[in-house]
Order: sequence, then structure tokens, then C-alpha cells
Amino acid sequence: MRRGFFGRGSGVFHVKHLFAVGLALVLLAGCAPQGEPLERTFFAMDTVMSVKLYADGDEALLDAAEDRVRELEALWSVTDENSEIYALNRDGAVSGLSPETADLLDTALGLCQRTGGALDISTYPLLRCWGFTTGEYSVPDEETIAALLPLADYTQVRQEGTYASLAEGMELDLGSVAKGCTGWWLAHLLRENGVTSALLDLGGNIQTVGAKPDGSPWRVAVRDPAGDGALGVVEVVDKAVITSGGYERYFEEDGVRYWHILDPETGRPAHSGLVSVTVVGDTSAAWGDAGAVCDGLSTALFVMGREEAVGFWRGHREEWGFELILVEEDGSVTVTAGLEEHFTLSQTNRALTVVHP
Repeated sequence: MRRGFFGRGSGVFHVKHLFAVGLALVLLAGCAPQGEPLERTFFAMDTVMSVKLYADGDEALLDAAEDRVRELEALWSVTDENSEIYALNRDGAVSGLSPETADLLDTALGLCQRTGGALDISTYPLLRCWGFTTGEYSVPDEETIAALLPLADYTQVRQEGTYASLAEGMELDLGSVAKGCTGWWLAHLLRENGVTSALLDLGGNIQTVGAKPDGSPWRVAVRDPAGDGALGVVEVVDKAVITSGGYERYFEEDGVRYWHILDPETGRPAHSGLVSVTVVGDTSAAWGDAGAVCDGLSTALFVMGREEAVGFWRGHREEWGFELILVEEDGSVTVTAGLEEHFTLSQTNRALTVVHP
């Protein structure tokens, strides 16, 4: 098997899901691209997805794109009894994983390691006890969290090629990397079929193929975590634009908001001072890991907080080719140097800091 990207061996509840009206990222109208696109919208991976492409052809290419998403969902779903991840969680070990699952798991474990555990794909039992996987939301007591914390330890996951095993009681969830990887697979499919201009929106996880048909960049609006409007606009070509934010999925109890992004060290929602992290990365490379890395980093850096996230960017920007948009609790915005000429705030009275290597 190919080595991975990293080269490693009862209160009042309110929930916001990532549906079309609540996307973390939305496409701005801007200048209308030339020609009528082929477009498909469907529900998969627990969110609304859309594929828009500009090419000569028919619905068969859209059918192939949707079919590919459903194939990957069938492999990686944590709730589908026929999926490979469900089997791994149920049995504790599996052999004969598909290449797609083996590669994604390898990449995810590498990302867990490289982020020092800020991303941990083994927090599924904790997510379930908070109700984020069942919809039965509640704040678990300290004893419950303490009992489950030892199960959140990615270092106890073993993988050798297409074989994987877990320590007793552990369960994995690849949701933090799956949509990013899926976006790459779709973009790769379209490129192989001659498409040079496309926009993929996988529940707010945006990936673009090339530029717009007129040659101008795609203009993607990053959602303001404090409301339903746009924080700003980023212009991209052949990039992924992926956001993790506390507004995506949460509940409230006794006036306190609890969101689904957990700190693996505490088993509680991460409070690092950040409310939104957007990763902009190049996904035109010839492997699927790149999209997964951007997806996973958006979660890991949210857990880290601003200073550590900026330090991580400085240490890995040349290796992985990604840029950041960070929003703090006080509303201040930080962007990394590579976006200075490509990101524009929607509100001019907002504090914006550009950090350099």
C-alpha cells in the first residue's frame, strides 16, 4: 500500500446542523461564469452537498460524482453496520481494508501524531456521551468523562497496511477528515474526465477545480462565527477552503453553549480562544491525503488556539502549503501571509492581523 501523506509507517437545547442555510462557507455571486453549469445537489455524509461543473457533457458525470461520494460514505460511516469503520469499532480488528480506508486511516493517524494529539480520531465514545452522535444532548458528569478519557488515545490504534486494530473499548470516527478526502476524490474524478472548472461544496467544505470559466478566481465567503453574514471573502484557484467553528453544531444548557469540537485532553468542548479556523490549501496534488489534511487541520488548530496554531503554520507551511484564517472570541481576525492579497474582510471596522513566517 502507498505510504501516507506524512510518510509514517435537561436544560434548553439548541442545535445548529450544517445544512444549506447554515454552511460554514458559501459561494459568493461575483461575476457570473460563462456558460450554464451542470449542477447536482444531494444529501450525503449527514449534510447537503452540491457539485457544480463547467464542461461539455451530460448528467452521467454528475451521476459518477454522486456515486463516488456514496461509495466513500459506505466505507467510512460510523453508523452504517456494513461500513469498514463500523466493523472495526464493533470487532476491534479488521483485515482487508479497502485502499481508500487504509490510506485515509494512515493519513489521519499521521495527522494526530503531527498535531500532538490536538486531532484525535478516537474520541467517538466521548462525542456519543455528549449526544453529538445521537441527538440526545446532555452534559456528562465528571465520572463519565473520566471513565471515557482513556479510550481517547490514537496511539493505541494499530495499522499495518490493510489491517487495523483498536484497544478494548475504543471506537474511531473519521468524520474530521472524511469530507476533505472525499472532496479530493471528486476533484480528481472531474479532472480525469477533462473538467477544468468546478466548485464542490460538501456541506461547507469547499474545494475548487481550476478557476472560473472566465479565468478569474473563485470567490468564497467565510462565514462570520458571530452571525449569519460573511466574515470576508477569499479568492482561490485549485484550492480547498475548509472551516471548523463552534457555531456548526452545538447545544445550550443553563445558558452555556457546548459545541462538538472536543479537546481530547479534557473530553470537553475545546475552549482555546478561537471560534473559527479556516484552512486554505492546495488539493491539486495527485493523492487524496491533501484534502484530508486541510480538513483535519481545521479541527486540530481550533483545539490548539491562536498562538499555537500560528506556530504550527510557521513550522509546516512550506511542507504542506496551507494558509489560515483565525477568528477569536473577541472578533479579531488573523490571516497568514499567503492570504494577505487574497482575503478581504467584509467589515472594515474589524481588527485584522497578518502574521508572517
